[in-house]
Amino acid sequence: MAAEADERGELPLPGNEAAVGERLRRRGWRAAFTVTEMVDDWAWLVGAVERGYDDSVDEYANDLYCRNWLHEAWLLLDDHIVAIRTPRIRELDERFLAATVDDDGLALGRFHGLPHPDLWWWRRHPRVLLGDLGRSLRSAGATGT
Repeated sequence: MAAEADERGELPLPGNEAAVGERLRRRGWRAAFTVTEMVDDWAWLVGAVERGYDDSVDEYANDLYCRNWLHEAWLLLDDHIVAIRTPRIRELDERFLAATVDDDGLALGRFHGLPHPDLWWWRRHPRVLLGDLGRSLRSAGATGT
C-alpha cells in the first residue's frame, strides 16, 4: 500500500533527526537544522534571558524561533527521539517560564507579529529588562526588574 501525503502534499519521511531537519528546511527554515543545534540554541537563549538579555527586540524575536523549530520538529520525530529529548526541553521551558513574565504577548506584539497561541514563549517577555530589548519592551508597557 502506498503512503498517503499529508496536508502539505508531503509523503511521510522517517522521523529521524536528519530527515526532520531536511523536511523543515523544505518548509522554509533556512537550513536543515539538527535537534542538538536547536536545543543548544534554546539553552543559550534561556541562559541569556536569565542573565538579562540586552540585544535588540528584533534579535530577541529571531532567537525565539529556535523554540518554534523544536515545536514543529516534535510533531515529526520518532517517539524514541522525543522521549530522549523531552526532559531537557521541559527543563529549559521551566527555566524560561521562571525568567519571564506572561503579558499575553502585548509588549512583544508591538514589534513582531505573534504566532499561534500554542507557541506560548511568544507571549512572555524577560523579567529582567536590560539594554535595547528592555527599552523597547518598556516603551510598549512591559514591566520587569
